[in-house]
Amino acid sequence: MTAYWLAQGVGVIAFLIGITTFFNRDERRFKLQLALYSAVIGGHFFLMGAAPAGISAGLNAVRTVISLRTRSLWVMTLFIVLTLSLGLVKLNHAVELLPITGTVASTWALFRSSGLTTRCVMWCSTACWVTHNFWIGSIGGTLIEGSFLIINGINIIRFRRMQKRGIDPFAVEKKMVNE
Repeated sequence: MTAYWLAQGVGVIAFLIGITTFFNRDERRFKLQLALYSAVIGGHFFLMGAAPAGISAGLNAVRTVISLRTRSLWVMTLFIVLTLSLGLVKLNHAVELLPITGTVASTWALFRSSGLTTRCVMWCSTACWVTHNFWIGSIGGTLIEGSFLIINGINIIRFRRMQKRGIDPFAVEKKMVNE
């Protein structure tokens, strides 16, 4: 029983780390905070006995940091292959496909898209994760991914409205890329 509450405690810590991730308009800070969250939630999943989710989250952390340095198609493909091969080997239930699917989608988003498209794909990935987390009984994981759905969803709407008014919500990001 102590291990269960330790796992849930780590999940709550991940919740606290991740709660503000999607408020960042700066791509670098967004990705660094997402990587930290992924590492902590990965530990939570391993403690919960959900190895495919733990593997996916751990790969998410490394992948997210690497995506700051490169948007290489080869590197993206490597992370997708690793996610599929390592995650599918440990698969025990069909619901465990959800974090694997979410990780593949978010890997594509981080390497091949930017701005609003990234956040929309991440929202779909989050829907996979929240369903999985609820299924395994992860309190912190369900809270954080549910929060991500709401926060990222609101920000997607807000950023889209800004774009419709002629305001580029990702101007800071684009300026940094062009310098």
